[in-house]
Amino acid sequence: MEKNKNRLYFIDAMRAWAILMMLQGHFIDGLLADAFRDNSNITFSIWKYFRGITAPVFFTVSGFIFTYLLIRVPQKGFENPRIKKGVRRGFQLLFIGYLLRSNLFGLFKGKVYSSFFLIDVLHCIGLSILGIIAIYLLTSKSRKFILPTLLVLTTCLLFTFEPLYKAANYSQLPVALSNYFSRANGSVFTIIPWFGYANFGGFLSVLFYRFRDYKKLYAVAIALCVGIGLFLIFVSSPLFDILYNKTEIQLFNAISLNNYLFIRLGDVLVVFALFMAIRELLLNETLLRIGQNTLSIYVIHFIILYGSFTGLGLYRFYQHSLSPAIAISGAILFMIACAYLALVYDKHEVVIKSKLSQAKKYLWNFIESTVLFLQRILNKILQLLGFAKN
Repeated sequence: MEKNKNRLYFIDAMRAWAILMMLQGHFIDGLLADAFRDNSNITFSIWKYFRGITAPVFFTVSGFIFTYLLIRVPQKGFENPRIKKGVRRGFQLLFIGYLLRSNLFGLFKGKVYSSFFLIDVLHCIGLSILGIIAIYLLTSKSRKFILPTLLVLTTCLLFTFEPLYKAANYSQLPVALSNYFSRANGSVFTIIPWFGYANFGGFLSVLFYRFRDYKKLYAVAIALCVGIGLFLIFVSSPLFDILYNKTEIQLFNAISLNNYLFIRLGDVLVVFALFMAIRELLLNETLLRIGQNTLSIYVIHFIILYGSFTGLGLYRFYQHSLSPAIAISGAILFMIACAYLALVYDKHEVVIKSKLSQAKKYLWNFIESTVLFLQRILNKILQLLGFAKN
């Protein structure tokens, strides 16, 4: 394929990898029988560890892409056209997130099920985009180093104080709001700490953009990502343990005992380094198109697996019931099907949207004409009863 030197293809490839890993992760985690979930099994343990990398990578890449597009525009502050697009995108993701958790059968009965208010990836990414916009606007008139500093500082603070806000009681808040901060009701993700990964992606994008013309950019970036990544994976927990022993601050002990956020951040950096190292091999057009259509893939996978709108998804019929062989085979077919359907939609998106627009227009005209017809009938009845003038 013809290369665009201004596009970071390895980011599209990372996003494609992350969405495909998410598909197989959700499929196997949801449908594999409990009897085969053995943490002592080396294969299952390796799969489980790498599955845990997927979401941090996806959030980080999402923050990277949005921030990179935001800062490369010459206009600053509110004059930046990406602000309006970003706000629209953020609210669009929130809307789609709630839409995917709606149940039409329940709505027809006048019921809104509690699962509608649970928070997932799209909600958190939508809010993260809005949060990055807020930080960008706050720093738009400041010195250049303020934006990346505030982005990475926010990440560090969210990750460091996670034991405190995780243990907080949010029961006084309405359920729809508390689900953004607590997983007590079943939310898969919460805005904190996951906003931290999106922010860190924004921080990386600022560095990439400002040093984009540096000849040794990738060599230096790979070395730093590997070095800092391995430090976070293997040294951060002992470091917090040392800080606890020196200061007796309980927060450091809590972090060292459950240091998944900083370790996963290290994993993300190592993944970044790997994809940068093999970037010349990641120019397959299909792979890049998958990376550019992750939203469509996510929506399709949610409908097929979890039964959005109807509740009739694979999860309802095969939850925790498949053998490893069937689960793995099914996951591969599931990835292929979701990616294929998304690419078909992408190819015909203009035509599909045009047809939907026409259908919406016809539907509105039908509703409008029906209302006018009913008004005329009602006026005739009122005239016959003597309640209206001819």
